[in-house]
Amino acid sequence: MGRADPEEGQLPAPVKPPDGGWGWIVLLGCFVITGFSYAFPKAVSVYFKELMKDFHVGYSDTAWISSIMLAMLYGTGPVCSIMVNQFGCRPVMLIGGLLASSGMILASFTTNIIELYLTAGVLTGLGMALNFQPSLIMLGTYFDKRRPLANGLAAAGSPVFLSSLSPLGQVLLEKFGWRGGFLIMGGLLLNCCTCGAVMRPLDVGMKRKMEKAQDKYEAKEMLPIGGKSEEGISTTDGTKKAKKAKKKPKKGKKLLDFSIFSNRGFIIYTISKFILVLGLFVPPILLVNYAKDTGVPDTEAAFLLSIIGFIDIFARPACGVVAGLKWVRPHAAYLFSFAMLFNGLTDICSARASNYTGLVIFCVFFGISYGMVGALQFEVLMAIVGSQKFSSAIGLVLLIEAFAVLIGPPSAGRLVDALKNYEVIFYLAGSEVVLSALFLAMATYCCLNRGKKKEPPPEKNLSAGGGSDTEEAESDVQEAEEHSSDNHQPAHSTDNAVVAASEEANHVAEEQSGEGGGCPEGDGEVLARDGCNADQMVERDSF
Repeated sequence: MGRADPEEGQLPAPVKPPDGGWGWIVLLGCFVITGFSYAFPKAVSVYFKELMKDFHVGYSDTAWISSIMLAMLYGTGPVCSIMVNQFGCRPVMLIGGLLASSGMILASFTTNIIELYLTAGVLTGLGMALNFQPSLIMLGTYFDKRRPLANGLAAAGSPVFLSSLSPLGQVLLEKFGWRGGFLIMGGLLLNCCTCGAVMRPLDVGMKRKMEKAQDKYEAKEMLPIGGKSEEGISTTDGTKKAKKAKKKPKKGKKLLDFSIFSNRGFIIYTISKFILVLGLFVPPILLVNYAKDTGVPDTEAAFLLSIIGFIDIFARPACGVVAGLKWVRPHAAYLFSFAMLFNGLTDICSARASNYTGLVIFCVFFGISYGMVGALQFEVLMAIVGSQKFSSAIGLVLLIEAFAVLIGPPSAGRLVDALKNYEVIFYLAGSEVVLSALFLAMATYCCLNRGKKKEPPPEKNLSAGGGSDTEEAESDVQEAEEHSSDNHQPAHSTDNAVVAASEEANHVAEEQSGEGGGCPEGDGEVLARDGCNADQMVERDSF
């Protein structure tokens, strides 16, 4: 009773995430998808030297392959959101896996660099984008209480796959050449289809349970005392049939929900994330060249990235565990701000590192802070907008981040060419990350938390990450089942109650009629036997 009918254009009731069970299989699929999405564009770089020789192009020309992949991953966010809202996560991921695999397979037969842009860049990048976003959406539907841990474990796929795909690509290049390597990598990307196949929708069984409990409650609520349950159930069925006959035309589902821009928490998150991305990826991109310029050998300089990846593998799950603690989760936005502040200060403090030991220390702290940021970024977004609007929110956020990705690293490269000084770049990148951290923390405190305190009815502060998306659904189911069980009493107990009430009323009537009084007050049916006419009963009942 009082629940919106989803058939009349309302949003369906949220479904309780199991926080386990099949959700662990979904988490494994999300781990693989995240690894491919973030690591694959970087792992392809091992083939660049061979591509430069075969196609007679420069390094900047081949680097566009990875850039196009990342641009497709971020820039097609709204397209992914529309497809997920229209067709669901599983079909979109299956199509994405086929596109990603076919892109690399076709790239193995290309004859010029433009064809590589269209196949390995556009087609594979689009396929990975169609896998990455739906996998995060499914992770949010299967986990609620353990969602910070699930996000941390899934995010660990990026460093794990980066440390695996790069050596594998080098081995494939030596044994089969770049064409054979692309062909085998395309076969590996078919695993995205397997990950998409395990993304089973969650809402079917839970919705049936809620509808059954609601039907029981409605049937018992309409029953008169001592009446037959069959009559009540038939009345309920008739009411439901009448509803279906008179129901309004079905409203179309929003393909992209722009109403999230009315959420102040989402606006604050988006602005801070844009500033963050301007400087977040600059240090790891320039680190190797910076180390070489300080006199570090090539092999040791390349090993610095391995240090970051190794630390990152453990930092992400550990941060997910910390973020899931009861006293930390309500303040996840502030923990995210601390992670960004930690990362920015690491960049600033390492700007003057002049030897290999200093660079190793920088990589350790950068790996920790970078892992914290990666583990918390989507957890905080889920807490702000909720699982119902997350599909639209992440698409719009990724689109905005795409502009920052295209502005930040290229601008840093041009400054290096102009100034011939890496120190200024590290200061600039660190300052941008620190600014994003301060903006998120201050805006969350001033614009959200203080505003919530002034309102008389306290609301859940989703911007801080402490709310549960399914508490309302749980209370609805429990309330319906409690009402159903309370009203579902045995027939003989109801009859006994009616008989006892009748005997007591008759006893009162006999005493008052013996005293010569008028008609006593009571139920009309009981008192009619003691001489009261119908008019008197109607008059009494009116009072």
